[in-house]
Amino acid sequence: MDKVKKQNIWIQIADVKPIAVNVTPDEVPSFRKAEDLVNDLWNRWLKRFGENSTSHDVLARVAFQFARLYMEAYVQNKAVDDFLVDFEKKLDDLVIKV
Repeated sequence: MDKVKKQNIWIQIADVKPIAVNVTPDEVPSFRKAEDLVNDLWNRWLKRFGENSTSHDVLARVAFQFARLYMEAYVQNKAVDDFLVDFEKKLDDLVIKV
């Protein structure tokens, strides 16, 4: 079994101190994309809400938005999974009857 060598990369989110992350080379693009998505939303919302909010308030809004989107995706995936389990059971019942 080949052990994939990990590397340290630095993730910069908003105006928070950079975060060191240990990832495989294959994971780097998804980590960079996530970093870009968070920073893009933070920058846009900082312009929108910045007059009445601190940078950290805006970052909290961004974190909540991503958590909300995650939960929506989780619920949808669970519904699909439940449907597939039920469908597989029905399909098995049909095949066994034939």
